[in-house]
Amino acid sequence: MAEAEPMEEPVVYIVDDDDHVRASLTWLFTSIHLKVRAFASAAEFLDAYEGGPGCLLLDVRMPGMTGLELQAELKRRGIDLPVIFITGHGDVPMAMRAVRDGAMGFFEKPFPHQDVIELVHEALRRNRDERAEGWVWDEIDGRLSDMTKREWEVVDLLVDGLANRQIGERLKISVRTVEVHRASIMRKTGATGLADLVRMILRWRRGRGGAAPPPASASGPPS
Repeated sequence: MAEAEPMEEPVVYIVDDDDHVRASLTWLFTSIHLKVRAFASAAEFLDAYEGGPGCLLLDVRMPGMTGLELQAELKRRGIDLPVIFITGHGDVPMAMRAVRDGAMGFFEKPFPHQDVIELVHEALRRNRDERAEGWVWDEIDGRLSDMTKREWEVVDLLVDGLANRQIGERLKISVRTVEVHRASIMRKTGATGLADLVRMILRWRRGRGGAAPPPASASGPPS
């Protein structure tokens, strides 16, 4: 399998309407050589964000779109940045609800810098790993999308451990036709052998949550 493409530099995104908090956090993460972008509102962030890697430090309560509303909007848009909330004392219950909804954690103002740094590093590692895994699934998706419906039927039976003769009997095709399909499957997926093919398919199914295969190609060996 080809190596994943190099990732761009991650960014620590800060969204807080408090000028002092934005300036303090920008200085903190710049001092440890992390790239930072700070915004005074959720709307500014959404207008500027272009899909790169990183994590989001987000105030719970802001004018206009709140932090919780931004968290929900990120989910709606399929943006998977890890979120860490910043909260005042009265907003702790809301921050806890945000964690239940998938945020990595929250810090109550004033917050210890070292604890924030450690959780941000963890968030950046998580985002890096999830994006790398996403590229793996995208690559496998591309390979599997070239397979025909009949080839998928053969693959399913190969994964179940059936031999060529058994597959032929199950699909009512000749053993020679099964061999032709197998050769085509190996070429399209880039698998080095049956064991490699089975590992690829099983891993893809786990990673995609048991999803249906990509749309099948219309062409392929005769049945």
